[in-house]
This record gives sequence, C-alpha cells and structure tokens, in this order.
Amino acid sequence: MKKRIKINLALLVFLGLLVQSCQDHSRKIELRDTTIQNKALPDKSKAATVNIENKKLDPTGKAAKDLQDAYKGERTAIAKYEAFSKKAEEEGYHDIALLFKTVSMAETVHAGNHQTIMEMEGIKVPNVIPEYPLKDTRENLKNAIGGESYEAKSMYPGFIKDANEAGNYMAQMSFTYAYNVEKKHRDFYKAALADLETNHLNSLAKVYYVCPVCGNTYARNAPKRCEITLANSDTFTKIDEL
Repeated sequence: MKKRIKINLALLVFLGLLVQSCQDHSRKIELRDTTIQNKALPDKSKAATVNIENKKLDPTGKAAKDLQDAYKGERTAIAKYEAFSKKAEEEGYHDIALLFKTVSMAETVHAGNHQTIMEMEGIKVPNVIPEYPLKDTRENLKNAIGGESYEAKSMYPGFIKDANEAGNYMAQMSFTYAYNVEKKHRDFYKAALADLETNHLNSLAKVYYVCPVCGNTYARNAPKRCEITLANSDTFTKIDEL
C-alpha cells in the first residue's frame, strides 16, 4: 500500500509538471521586452505570440503503439531487475544487488508515466507478462547493458520523434524523461561489470536516490534538485538497503 501511494504521488507530480507546459488546448504565450545583446528591439517586435497545441493521439497511430511498447519494456525491466537483484545477493554481490533494485524502482517511474499518458489519451494499457533470461550476475549485467543501450540509442529516440511528429508533447516528454535516465543506467551497469571483472566491487555506491517524477538516478549523493525535472531532492526516494 505504501509503495502504491508513493507511485501515485509521483504520477501526480509528473502530471502537474506536464500540464504546466503542455495544455490540452491551444494557448498563447506573450513574450515582452525581448532584447538581443542588450539592445532593445523595435516596438513592433516587443510582443510576440507562440501557439502550443498538444494534439490528441490517434489510438491506432505510431505514437500510441510506442507508448504501449515502452510500457511493456519498462514493466519487463522492473521484474527482470528485481530478479537480477535477488540473484546478485545470492551470489554475494550486495552492492550490485542494490544497483539492480534501484534501477528497477526508476523503471517503475517510467512505466507509471507512460501509463498516465495512455489513460489520459484513451489508449489501452497492455497486460504484461514479463519474460527474460536469468543467469549469473556477470551475464545479467551484460543483459542489462544491452537493454539500456537499446533504449537509449534506438528505441526512445525513435519514440520521441514519433511523438513530436504526432504533436503530442506529453508523450514526447514522458519518452524524453526515460531516454535521459536510461543512459545513466547503462553507464551504471557498465561500471558495475568492469568492477566485477577486475574484482574492485568496493568502489560501487552503497546508496542511491531516485527522482519520483522522471526516475533520474543518483549514486552516493543527490543535488538539491533533479537535473531533468527540477523536482526538489526532498521528494527523492533513497535506496540504501534491499
């Protein structure tokens, strides 16, 4: 119940940030007193308007399918990393187990964000039965690196492009949040694998922090605000035990 409350609160914060920048209807932003290189523009240029429209997604379109596929991927990653965490702990790699648990929690944020957009857009939220291989920790890290690399290099950039072309900036923002964070997860896993192979596991972090809005993940220390969403660090989830 406590975990569900945390997730719901995170979704509310995420939705609030989205609504501030992406309204469901056209809105006008008036830009006044614009200056370039400290020189005032002509009077007729002092005010300009920009129309921002968040278009409704076609439930059968590419961006809608992308949301469903991203949700499936994140739900699978949640279960997979939880299993990888348990396996690492069984093999005596406590710090790697903590990393897997942390990333699983971050992926929960991504899945929740995607689900929120689908529900708002009237898109069916797919039922997910996670399937993944479970091997030793070294192989599990390689699997995780491959998955995060695919999401950061190929999957999410393509999804962001589709959402942009569809004119739905809420989906685009949800994809962008995940894209930025998956790159960090990939690098965390690469560092963990390198430490495992060189037997330098004492260098791994023993505490992590996760932003509840975008899933941004910090090792050891967290800034005052999330670098992606500007969410206050007081809202971050601290992970220092399994």
